[in-house]
Amino acid sequence: MSDSSPLPPVRLHTEAELARDALSTPLLSRAARLARWAGQDTRVDAGGGLVDDQLPAAVEALGLSGDDAAADASEAWRVAVDAGLVEVVDEDEGTVTAGADLALLTGGSPQDVLAVWLSAVETVLADASVPDLDGLVDEEGEVDLSALDWDPAGEAEFLDGVLGNLYLLTAGEDTPGAPVPLPALAASVIVPSDMSEPTNDVLEQVSDAMMRLDDQFRMLEPVGFVAYQPVDEALMADADEEPAAPVDDTDVSRYGMVRLTPLGLYGMRARLMEAGYEAPAVGDLADKGADALLDGTAEFPPGAAQAETEQWLQRRESLAAARELLAAARGSDAGAPLRRLRCQQALSLVGASAEPALREVLDDAELGGLARVWLTEHGAADVPAPSEAMVYWLTIDTVAAQLSAEGNSEELRALVEGLARQHGGFFDAVWRVDHPATADVLEAMGRLHPDKKVAKEARKAAFKARSQQGG
Repeated sequence: MSDSSPLPPVRLHTEAELARDALSTPLLSRAARLARWAGQDTRVDAGGGLVDDQLPAAVEALGLSGDDAAADASEAWRVAVDAGLVEVVDEDEGTVTAGADLALLTGGSPQDVLAVWLSAVETVLADASVPDLDGLVDEEGEVDLSALDWDPAGEAEFLDGVLGNLYLLTAGEDTPGAPVPLPALAASVIVPSDMSEPTNDVLEQVSDAMMRLDDQFRMLEPVGFVAYQPVDEALMADADEEPAAPVDDTDVSRYGMVRLTPLGLYGMRARLMEAGYEAPAVGDLADKGADALLDGTAEFPPGAAQAETEQWLQRRESLAAARELLAAARGSDAGAPLRRLRCQQALSLVGASAEPALREVLDDAELGGLARVWLTEHGAADVPAPSEAMVYWLTIDTVAAQLSAEGNSEELRALVEGLARQHGGFFDAVWRVDHPATADVLEAMGRLHPDKKVAKEARKAAFKARSQQGG
């Protein structure tokens, strides 16, 4: 991802909802319980971790059991220290006290709670980038780092890249929440974009990445960052072993499925913004002017654009909002057609009380066409018929907006075919339209129309338009 271009807008839950989610995550709730459990007799080692003989009491305080109980308690304590819920008072004595941030979990604002949760996330992400050291312990019980092929910065960058791609897949959807298959996510950071068919070596790298991610997502789930369906353990069994039950090799979910939770979406956006990315959220423009709304939503997916516009309109009186939108839609710059399209879409959400604003611009060369469309659609009486020149101008403006919004899409191709079919002598007339985008639109029509004869007419008309404009 480039930090110079904005990411797709994301729809977030309210901070109050997210704070409640954060407080209920297993890892943060355990960390808080241990912070309250800790007392004068609690002792930590030089790294701030609980000394070994106190782990059983911590496990009991958390009500944990099983083989991973001690590890889970140790992780919760580490989060408590890193998130400021516990403070080391005397490093030599290893004594601790409640941290200043512990009170924020019950008496702080939603933003305070989320700040503590983000600290917990950073601890887990750092741990997730550390490889499994169990197989590297020598005969004396020491870790043999010489046998470890580990690039800390590279591991962190790999996980950040995966989470960034997961964010893109989530933020770019009008209905986020669908889980992503683990193989596809791993491939998104391993397979080169210009590689049509992955080599065996690349496929092996994807497989290795999946196994790493399986471990990492298991670690990120207790802190509420992701919802994860792990890789089916039967897939990792020895080839000589008989499966316990019949398996469906076509079931992609067996290879792992992951999605960012609403809390994870919030956290990932915060991390991206801290790293310098422009990561908009729906609602960011609600208090800004109509010019910021129309420009800001220009590249939004349709669902996000409508959600942003609805929030903007909720804070304004309909007639005043319509007038502000129409004023912001004027212009002859390259972005103006798309602004007018977004204006038209916004006005479709405004009720009949906005009618006076639309009647005020009926004679406006840039806005008169869309005003007539709105009035007609709302059943207004005495709507004057548009002139032929206005019809052609609105046609050019609409196609120019669609080109900006969608590029050479199938929808635009269908629109181009319909225009050429419905209007006899269309190209003989339209090249004369006094619109900055006339030549560009006609050239696009020449590219998009499947009929070679019609496409040639469009290109001829584009040449005439550009000559008329002095280009």
